[in-house]
Amino acid sequence: MAKGEGKSRALIAVVAPLPSILFYLLFLHRFAGESDSLSPFWVWCYNHPLLLAHLLFFLNIDMLFWIVGLAQSIHWMIDLYWTVIPVLLVHYFASHPLLRGGVWRSRIVILLTWIWSIRLTHSYFRRENWQWGAREDWRFANMRRHYGKNWWWMSFFAVYVSQQVFLMGICMPLYVVYTKDQEMNIFDVVATLVCLSGIVIAYFADTQLHCFVTKNQKLKRLGLELVPTLDEGLWRYSRHPNYFGEQLWWWGLVIFAWNLDQGWTFIGPLINSLCLAYVTVLVEERMLKQEYRANAYKKYIRETSVWIPWFKRSPPQEKEA
Repeated sequence: MAKGEGKSRALIAVVAPLPSILFYLLFLHRFAGESDSLSPFWVWCYNHPLLLAHLLFFLNIDMLFWIVGLAQSIHWMIDLYWTVIPVLLVHYFASHPLLRGGVWRSRIVILLTWIWSIRLTHSYFRRENWQWGAREDWRFANMRRHYGKNWWWMSFFAVYVSQQVFLMGICMPLYVVYTKDQEMNIFDVVATLVCLSGIVIAYFADTQLHCFVTKNQKLKRLGLELVPTLDEGLWRYSRHPNYFGEQLWWWGLVIFAWNLDQGWTFIGPLINSLCLAYVTVLVEERMLKQEYRANAYKKYIRETSVWIPWFKRSPPQEKEA
């Protein structure tokens, strides 16, 4: 990617969410200044915080990001903003005048969301060699080839509308935290520990994976034999510890919501987990198609747990003739 192109994409990424942010700040200003004489539209924004969040997501992310992606012929921004949107949402829920939550629970959830976001954003840029929009997700690239000339309109649903369903679904616990002011208890402590555990596991798993990929890139440049499988650290006990850590984070948020009598919020993380299970299958199929690692990875699959870290399974013993 050219240096100038990277700067232009960085500028686009910074400016892209401003329409929603400025609109919401205007709403807060109107509500604070003349709450008794608001127009029906502003009253609707006040009475329906969740629908307003969906509307802003649809107009600013689905529509605007899609148009930018079409103009650039690459849909890269949604990957970056997957790490940012939960932070925007938690501050939106925390500041909306209709919503009220426990002070300390609110502070903890905001802090946790920032830690999660910083960790994932760092991982994203490290993976992309600190470039803005260097490439799009390999799944989108595959769909682009599959749908051909229809991709321009299919991408709106496959890349953006689907992400709204997933992101808003898994962020429902963040909304619930601001619908009920209840004193903290032991379950809030459990939720906090689960969330932190997920963040820490995902960080170390991604770091170990990054070191492995970097090592293989150096070996490739030197013309040496590549290491076929990462079988050290957390990856010795799980084939996808980064996925496991990420799921712990989202299920930890469900515990916050369940503690506030809103256990139905498990639906979003459940669907996300099922989709990630499917992605796991796709990733492993890609691994097995790479000739230099196919045999080693088959052995790795036989011996190593998929997600939940566990001890190695003993390989089956061959029967004596």
